[in-house]
Amino acid sequence: LFCGGADIRVREDASGWRCPEHGDRVAELYCRRCRRCVCALCPVLGAHRGHPVGLALEEAVHVQAHAESSKTWLTGKFTELRLLLDEEEALAKKFIDKNMQLTLQAYREHIKSCKEQIDGMHSLSTRVWRISQEPDPIQLLQVINIYLQCSPSELAEVCLRSVQFCIGTQGRLLRGDARTPTLEPDTMHARLRLSADRLTVRCGLMGRLGPTPALRFDKLWQVLGRDCYAAGRHYWEVDVQEAGVGWWVGVAYASLRRCGATASARLGCNRQSWCLKRYDLEYWAFHDGQRSRLRPRDDPDRLGVFLDYEAGILSFYDVSGGMSHLHTFRAAFQEPLYPALRLWEGAISISRLP
Repeated sequence: LFCGGADIRVREDASGWRCPEHGDRVAELYCRRCRRCVCALCPVLGAHRGHPVGLALEEAVHVQAHAESSKTWLTGKFTELRLLLDEEEALAKKFIDKNMQLTLQAYREHIKSCKEQIDGMHSLSTRVWRISQEPDPIQLLQVINIYLQCSPSELAEVCLRSVQFCIGTQGRLLRGDARTPTLEPDTMHARLRLSADRLTVRCGLMGRLGPTPALRFDKLWQVLGRDCYAAGRHYWEVDVQEAGVGWWVGVAYASLRRCGATASARLGCNRQSWCLKRYDLEYWAFHDGQRSRLRPRDDPDRLGVFLDYEAGILSFYDVSGGMSHLHTFRAAFQEPLYPALRLWEGAISISRLP
């Protein structure tokens, strides 16, 4: 607070501060419009007439409390940023360590592909030579006709299977697999806030007061769903357009660690969870600390999540303006799966599907 340009600290006795307009009177009030300490005459007869005022000491306490809450909020953000930087550093080191092996593997696969092409060309050359040695012209035409019919037929069969698979998958997503999973408040970090319908979670300024549930994430801004899936096919959508520059969307077992910020608790960094992650302008698919770079054509505002538990399929789609496949995990799921979210800022919502 300021009184005549001076900084006032909160203390029990403010009788030493004098009004700059009425110097013989104690500046015991605070003008909220002018942000100055004034005496009791100023809001009645002086330059601050009609202005909203309050007790100076109470205003000072309020300002200090606001400063403390801002400090707490900044401390939490810096802590989360350090955790995120540590996570990125560990992943970068792991990527560098594996880079040599990946390069060698790609080189071996390229050599294998070249050998297969050479074998195929040799086989084709042998067939052509045999055809050229055929003395009977009728037999020659029949042999050529067999070879000409073979490739288009096989190609048509493959194309037909692909189209049937795509139509069948999309039809299942749109017909009977739609879900609207809700979120479990007992699992979410104390700095997160949940809407009344339990579909939207957002970052709060301060932590919630009260007892800490045993299921709560105590360091990471994460939350699990209330509904779990241990069989069948399920599809739900997640709105991330208010999530800012960082978000994690995926699924997890209930055995995911809740305490600390190590890899065993981070979504996608262990065997208990799978997720898609966005940070800044990069998109990644994560499971067990392994990541795959994604390059969507546009920044997704809404994600579709498709789970086929028995088939071991977990697929993610950009459904902002259609349905564009982003990534598919394949795994033998061992426990019920819960929708899982992690926030950096802003809010994430589960979309309500019919």
